[in-house]
Amino acid sequence: MISVPPPAGTRAMWLRDGSRGEEYYRRKITEGKTPAEARHALKRRLSNVVYRTMKRDQQRQPAAAA
Repeated sequence: MISVPPPAGTRAMWLRDGSRGEEYYRRKITEGKTPAEARHALKRRLSNVVYRTMKRDQQRQPAAAA
């Protein structure tokens, strides 16, 4: 599997005040994770969201005619 980094600034957007990403990041910090570990967990969560979105979009598209 090829690892492609998210567009620049994507993680920063997820950490804006009041966002779901910030809530997730803060929850990881309160669970005792270091800031680096919390960022890593956030990156993993972001990649999971992107992957699910891509899979859902792929399923919605009709099969290509051969």
